[in-house]
Amino acid sequence: MTRRLPTFAILLGLAGLLPFAACSLGALSLEPDAAERSLLALNAYGATILAFLGGVHWGFALDGSGTPTVRVQRLRFGLGVVPSLVGWAALMVAVLGWPLLAAGMLIAAFVAETMVEARAARQGLMPVGYMRLRWALSAGVLVCLSGVCLVRFLGGRIVL
Repeated sequence: MTRRLPTFAILLGLAGLLPFAACSLGALSLEPDAAERSLLALNAYGATILAFLGGVHWGFALDGSGTPTVRVQRLRFGLGVVPSLVGWAALMVAVLGWPLLAAGMLIAAFVAETMVEARAARQGLMPVGYMRLRWALSAGVLVCLSGVCLVRFLGGRIVL
């Protein structure tokens, strides 16, 4: 697919990194109770965005342009559900008291989702412009989640 992404979509995608950055900063710099709430908010937002990414696959499956095969359509519907379920599971893990494990689950899920979409793009099933944006956004998400996990795992904090 060679469709170009609208500039507005790119700007909104980049704006979607702001909550990741704000929650990550809060999880590392605020007093302990507020930092824990920020970490929970980070996990919740990550789960929400993961579900959104799944919705992209449903959109392509329902679009039907290019007359996808039944196999491709079924894969897209399945890929539309999996990120939501993984995000929900990560959120439940966070709510049950293991927020760093939940963040690790989200890291793995974002990596897996990006790899699946990159493979689909190589097969011509995803717009090239979309994948360029996805690589940039995934990098931002992974820096935020991984940074929080690493600093928190090592027992550190950033004092502002």
